[in-house]
Amino acid sequence: MNPAQSMQPDRESASGAIIDYARSLDCIHCGLCLNTCPTYRITGAEPSSPRGRIHLMRAVAEDKLAADDDFAEELDFCLVCRHCESVCPAGVEFGAMMELARDGLSREKRSAVWIRLLRWLGFRVVLPNRFALRAAATLLGLAQATGLVRLARFFGARGKALAGLPAVPRRAERRPLEPRTPATLATTDAGTPTALILAGCVMPELLGRVNRATQRLVNTCGFECRSPESHVCCGALHAHNGDLEGARRLARQTIELFEAAQGSPDDPVVVNSAGCGAHMKEYGRILSDDDTVAKAGGAPWTERAQSFARRVVDLSEFLTTPEANEALRGRLTQPQDLALPIAYDDPCHLCHGQSIRDEPRVLLDTIPDLERVDLPNAESCCGSAGIYSILRPNDSNELFDAKLTDLQSCNARTLITANPGCQLQWQAGLARAGANIQVLHLAEALDRALTEQPNTR
Repeated sequence: MNPAQSMQPDRESASGAIIDYARSLDCIHCGLCLNTCPTYRITGAEPSSPRGRIHLMRAVAEDKLAADDDFAEELDFCLVCRHCESVCPAGVEFGAMMELARDGLSREKRSAVWIRLLRWLGFRVVLPNRFALRAAATLLGLAQATGLVRLARFFGARGKALAGLPAVPRRAERRPLEPRTPATLATTDAGTPTALILAGCVMPELLGRVNRATQRLVNTCGFECRSPESHVCCGALHAHNGDLEGARRLARQTIELFEAAQGSPDDPVVVNSAGCGAHMKEYGRILSDDDTVAKAGGAPWTERAQSFARRVVDLSEFLTTPEANEALRGRLTQPQDLALPIAYDDPCHLCHGQSIRDEPRVLLDTIPDLERVDLPNAESCCGSAGIYSILRPNDSNELFDAKLTDLQSCNARTLITANPGCQLQWQAGLARAGANIQVLHLAEALDRALTEQPNTR
């Protein structure tokens, strides 16, 4: 028997429930991941690298190390940007390992009561509930308008991070997506194809204009858009932060609601959030052990999840398909309200999580007379990482400051990204630095270039 196999822990043991031991054995300790890791670049310490964290996980699984506070701190320090996956010659699935380890720790290791309460409120009450999200956004907007939000600065770095969030849009800008919008182009004899649009949880409250721009772009390509009205959250933030039970529940809910809204089983599911798209493309893994059947005559959840995941496409993927791109290409002109030159910053979960790099740049270069400059280190993390910028603002700001230096070196006047968390991070960071640089989502930049634009944004 292989010595490594003889040491493999029982999955029913505490260590086996925390660590994906089999995946940890894929790491060949080559060290190519070290210089791609944002936290290793901050500390220069081996435990703060992907290779080091895998070594810690393996030691915990083999009962050579306790899953104590120091171990938990190293896991929390990680942004799960997955940059290490892009350079790993062994194909280590580091993101999946981190999800399981964080989930195991949240169940096996008792946190303080206030931490458990905040996690329950955030992941089980607010994120899956549209009313709660709207109420939270309204309260934050009220605090910003009255100046009360400035009091948060007295509560340490996390309070300063909350106080520095971009302004909540007016209520009119936070209106939900229309559940169904017709294609702009005339239908063909074959009928009008349908695309499903993910509205998301935070996006409608803080970046509703991005969703509407996405809808207009898809309509312009000759597709009818449908968006399930009752859908709220895909579960990405839950999986990322150690709540796999919540992530699985929301995955099933997402699949059910989108299946009910679809015109045919082949309708693409278009996502304008890199983190959500990367997560939804992995629904097959998230529900890999679920062979239950939700309805009479239906397929097992594993099979449904795999089928659904194959239909998920990032907006840039969708717009660069031959059919969509041909329709879009002839309807773009240089927008007058776009400060040039522009630079594109790769969201981690788009380039590393989905291997999508060229498509956004191809789309931007389709806009006539658009001057685009290359952003140095465009694939490095901006420090957003979901709620990382709130939970660990000092580390997040240190990473952003390096990105800001790169942006200033290329003299861009507009920064384009393709993920809501990254967009909010850039907006907050540039405001903090007093830099007069515009920040737009890829969908907004393309929408502004459309030759026929509705009066209402």
